[in-house]
Amino acid sequence: MPRKAPLKVFTGTATSYLTEQICKYLNIEMGRSSCVLFSDGEFEPCYDETIRGSYVFIVQSTFPSADNLWELLLMIDAAKRASAYKVIAVIPYFGYARQDRKDKPRVSIGAKVAADVLSVTGVDRIITVDLHADQIQGFFNVPVDHLYASSLFIPYIKKMNLPNVVIASPDVGGTKRANTYAKLLETDLVICHKTRSKANVVNDMTVIGDVKGKDVILVDDIIDTAGTITKAADLLMEKGASSVRAFATHPVLSGPAYERIEKSALEEVFFTDSIPLRAKSEKIKIVPLAPLIADVIDKVYYYKSISTFFI
Repeated sequence: MPRKAPLKVFTGTATSYLTEQICKYLNIEMGRSSCVLFSDGEFEPCYDETIRGSYVFIVQSTFPSADNLWELLLMIDAAKRASAYKVIAVIPYFGYARQDRKDKPRVSIGAKVAADVLSVTGVDRIITVDLHADQIQGFFNVPVDHLYASSLFIPYIKKMNLPNVVIASPDVGGTKRANTYAKLLETDLVICHKTRSKANVVNDMTVIGDVKGKDVILVDDIIDTAGTITKAADLLMEKGASSVRAFATHPVLSGPAYERIEKSALEEVFFTDSIPLRAKSEKIKIVPLAPLIADVIDKVYYYKSISTFFI
């Protein structure tokens, strides 16, 4: 190429609040786009400026409804047809990530289906944060920059200066994540073991490890109905913990989640803003994701290493 392709960052309708902040950190104007809505519910995204020969970054989390994923796909297709040089999808929250395997007969692997349609649409690269399972990166046929919110959360935890910190995983599946936090913070690790009768319903839970007199920090990637995290917090307090806080990347927070958090023993719950909050809570705090994503976009655009973000 005779010159560096221009950088342009656009947003889907679901994540405009985050894209605006990303563009402020990049010190650029957010790309102009619109989405025409037809009376039957069909919609048509459109770029309102030329993107020919440009590096196009499209920011859109794909949380429900499925319209958010479909809008992202249409924006990728429109960018390819408008002769963009590269099209990079920035997906802070990758929906359907919990469907990463066949855990019972006759079910789909939703994460693979979502990855396939993104690849087929013509995306050149994916940037995402805290996939529910690391192996989902292998579902894509394009490069995936899998970022971790720990690069934001760990400095935040250190600044809190809690006297007796211990890291806890709310379930066995999150042990690897919690162990990484424990190593980097040089603390002990506690595991909560749960049994389920069905999705979003916790039957029983036990604690493996000593939490007496400790300031416990539960770490997770997603809080959905908040049943597991609040049950773990209440149990940890019963076991003698001094305080319990939670750090989770994606605030899905469906159903009774807000009510459960308010009534639980959790002192504070920290999320990124990968998904917009549906309601306010005194216990819920936001650690902005925009600085991390903006830095990565800048480094990808200028072909710089981003390995330091893979904590």
